[in-house]
Amino acid sequence: MYDHDTFISPLTWRYGSEEMKKVFSEENKRKLLRRIWIALAKAESEYGLVSKEQLDELIEHKDDVDIKRASEIENEIHHDLMAEIRTYAEQCPKAGGIIHLGATSMDALDNADIIRYKEALEIIRKKLSALIEELANRAMEYKDMPTMAFTHIQPAEITTVGYRLAQTLQDLADDYDELVHFSNTIRAKGFKGAVGTAASYVELLGESAVEFEKKAFDELGLKTFTCSTQIYTRKQDLRMTEVLSNISATLYKFSQDFRILQSPVIGEFSEPFGKKQVGSSAMPFKRNPINSEKIDSLARIVSSSYSTAWNNATSTILERSLDDSANRRIYIPEAFIALDEMIATEIKIVRGMNIHEEAINRLLKNYGIFSATERLLMRLGKKGADRQKMHEIIREESLKAWDSIAKGKENDLKSRLAENAEIKKYMKEEEILEALDASRYTGDASRRTEMICQEAKIK
Repeated sequence: MYDHDTFISPLTWRYGSEEMKKVFSEENKRKLLRRIWIALAKAESEYGLVSKEQLDELIEHKDDVDIKRASEIENEIHHDLMAEIRTYAEQCPKAGGIIHLGATSMDALDNADIIRYKEALEIIRKKLSALIEELANRAMEYKDMPTMAFTHIQPAEITTVGYRLAQTLQDLADDYDELVHFSNTIRAKGFKGAVGTAASYVELLGESAVEFEKKAFDELGLKTFTCSTQIYTRKQDLRMTEVLSNISATLYKFSQDFRILQSPVIGEFSEPFGKKQVGSSAMPFKRNPINSEKIDSLARIVSSSYSTAWNNATSTILERSLDDSANRRIYIPEAFIALDEMIATEIKIVRGMNIHEEAINRLLKNYGIFSATERLLMRLGKKGADRQKMHEIIREESLKAWDSIAKGKENDLKSRLAENAEIKKYMKEEEILEALDASRYTGDASRRTEMICQEAKIK
């Protein structure tokens, strides 16, 4: 348990699921270390190095983690792994002498870490799958609803709400594929000893340790690197952090766009807001997009972990230096827990998001017609009009309409174009008005939304 009379990471009590935090708990870590030692002893038993009685004793006490006792020993000897070995050995008087036989510290720690990462990646995978499903449902629901698209944060042409959501859906589906691929290819260090040559195991076995290692890790359900140093290559941590960072980047962009769209100036989207929720301590009327802001804030934590992983991958000198150890205890759990919180929050947002059709229509009324002028220009060209001349006429009338809007007046571009004598030489007034119906100028948006939703289905 923890209390609040000293520093506690917000990731301990404020963010992330209990499920994810248990993966990175000291208790889980130490149980996994014992699982590694049992796998080692079981493989060694096949070579006559460990008796059945000793192996049975190790298995009997595999869950009897005693962090208090291990901490007492560590305070004396200043080596965390040896403290855990001695704690386990005290519980196993017959098997204590063979625990960690032939191994170096990272034969236990690195391999236990890989099991933890696989557990954490599976939690992320399940939640990402749920988010993809929720987002696909909303995209399909609004695939036909026209809305103003923006480029350069300026009104541009018409898209649909569903198609806008489909952009994020497509990125998340790619992120999911990368996550699954990494999870399926992640590898453990294996049992290779102090510098990766497995010399200690070869000495014990009297033969190559390659088959010995395979037997042990088949038992653990892990693939191993063919070669390592004292540690598995930290390029693997870099690849893992890239996967987590890529997901964070997708969520960051969606959340930032959501925040812009929730601004009353646009007002098309809004987060679910509780009846008793307080938006501001000073301004009672505020309805801030706090969940999207939280996602963007946490995403920066995850993205910053990539540079740490990069430095570890490039600066772990020769066969091993310890300058990655302390930061890996911090940045890897933090990246997973932060991303876990981000995805869970995004699921709630997408599931409960409000789409404000009145605000959408207001923007379409004021700015949608500008995008429809492109369609008018295309139709004039098909009827034989001079494209350059028509472009200039539409441009001049559009600038006048922009000036009207800037002065607080209604957009009068439709009437300006419908009454323009040069345009009417080629099209009747009703044809001009029909061409300027912006709500129908969405191209393949609906169809492509359906395509993305189909492609994003998790098999």
